[in-house]
Amino acid sequence: MKIVRILILLVLFSPFYSSAQKVIKPVLGNNFNNVTARPKLVVGIVVDQMRWGYLYRYANRYGLGGFNRLLNEGFTCENTHIPYVPTVTAAGHTGIYTGSVPAIHGIASNNFIIQATGKSMYCTGDSTVKTVGGSSKAGEMSPANLLSTTITDELKLATNFQSKVIGTALKDRGGILPAGHTANAAYWFDDASGNWISSTYYMNALPTWVNDFNSQKLPEKYIKQDWNTLYPIETYSQSTADDNLYEGKLSGEKAPVFPHYLSKMFKGNFGIIRTSPYGNQLTLDFAKEVLKNEQMGKGSSTDFLTLSFSSTDYVGHKYGVNAIETEDVYLRLDKNLADLFDTLDVTVGKGQYTVFLSADHGAAHNPTFLKDRKIPSGLWPTSSILKDLNLALENEFKQARIVLSFGSYQVSFNNKLIENQ
Repeated sequence: MKIVRILILLVLFSPFYSSAQKVIKPVLGNNFNNVTARPKLVVGIVVDQMRWGYLYRYANRYGLGGFNRLLNEGFTCENTHIPYVPTVTAAGHTGIYTGSVPAIHGIASNNFIIQATGKSMYCTGDSTVKTVGGSSKAGEMSPANLLSTTITDELKLATNFQSKVIGTALKDRGGILPAGHTANAAYWFDDASGNWISSTYYMNALPTWVNDFNSQKLPEKYIKQDWNTLYPIETYSQSTADDNLYEGKLSGEKAPVFPHYLSKMFKGNFGIIRTSPYGNQLTLDFAKEVLKNEQMGKGSSTDFLTLSFSSTDYVGHKYGVNAIETEDVYLRLDKNLADLFDTLDVTVGKGQYTVFLSADHGAAHNPTFLKDRKIPSGLWPTSSILKDLNLALENEFKQARIVLSFGSYQVSFNNKLIENQ
């Protein structure tokens, strides 16, 4: 089964490419003293749920410094595929950073069944570690379930662990899995406290600068701003009209329309920021602090910052791929990227860093939206398939519930029952 991969691989101001022509000829002449300069910093960006078409669908509304800067000054790999299912956050991030597939790297989905025991496992769940920076269980996470190395691990090995690797994302899995086993740190967002947290896998206490950042209470400040469109709403011509039947509502909303009064819906759970462009802004704010306080790109070896923008996924799930909310979050993300690149130009230096941008997966249109436009569509009937599969197996083998679960396109058998027959 071939699934079109939502992948953008774009390199920005990389010394690898600026010196390539100078290096090729001497190497072919067996002159091995010519070594291509290494970047001081690599920044790997994953935009969660970004469909490939968003690069061009909103291109005339993007500025020059974000997505268009990547396209104009880098290059794009557009004919690529994902050779596995399902294409979800955990498997997608892991596939990008390992170059492998779930059968090898072990991250079969966000949640999966361990076939040997029949127990459910969250992709980064680890009860042997504790939360650092909060009192919730949101920090009981690590890369323990990841079975292969990542490009970030291989960088550590290649530099005798002199490189610094840090992962950052609202989602724990978006911060942890790209950073690999050997990361100096990974940070993610805690809905309960509104803080960036980590786990004892990486550290016993948050650095002072993280505590200082958390003390600014930025999530609450952003939530109080509410969410209206960046530009006049009538200019969002690439999206379905704001008030329609295809979108979900935030808890407490009467209709899924602008403006979204986040401040009125805020009940002490900071997770509401995820389903807004402010989640991406907060991620950028924190990433800039990582760059500054951890002196990324300032050492003698190449450092690596993994950065995942998660709010595009939350917004996409809530409102759909054709919503004004989705268009707005990408127009704002474009500005976030421009801000990031400007920061890198100043702190690391033009020509001294390499950036790539990709997506862990895309998303489909709302099936009702498609049906209303006479396009064949429907939902995958997971529960009825599980019921029919168990009924067929029971008729054949005279045993009930031979299949324990059917989720993420994975069939999990009752192995203990089967072994006892």
